[in-house]
Amino acid sequence: MNAPRPEKQAEEGFAATCERLRPDLFRFAYWLARDRQIAEDVVQETLLRAWRSRDSLEKADSARHWLFTIARREHARLYERKRLKTVSVDELVQLESPELAATERREVAEVRAAMFALEDDYREPLVMQVLLGYTTEEIAGELGLTQGAVLTRLFRARNKLRERLGAALRGEDGD
Repeated sequence: MNAPRPEKQAEEGFAATCERLRPDLFRFAYWLARDRQIAEDVVQETLLRAWRSRDSLEKADSARHWLFTIARREHARLYERKRLKTVSVDELVQLESPELAATERREVAEVRAAMFALEDDYREPLVMQVLLGYTTEEIAGELGLTQGAVLTRLFRARNKLRERLGAALRGEDGD
């Protein structure tokens, strides 16, 4: 009778280790993903990657840490590959899409109305900073102003918004 080959014994030992750690891997993947199906996919991909590179595992004692590292990286890879669908706002405006008319909370609508009521000189830098994330230096470059002028306009825009929103809260007409 032939004695089992060392390769075969190593493979069986590795498979047993993976099977023993599978529930822990699943709990970890579920904690990362907060979704059962994604967690199962992460565990499956983790075990597949581990099997393919099982020769790189130097000590069986470090298998748990090694597998958890692979699982963490597999979970991260899911989001590296994921590309969210983007929609052109200009196209929605041209099509007069109902998506643009989604109901808003009252406070958001009041802030939006107050921003639209601002003069262009104040509204434009405020929108660029708050909604688009531009720095004051970038705003100055885009609008052909000094950085000091941008800061002054932002200060005044915020003050005008406070006045208008304060009047709205008191039930007064902001104009």
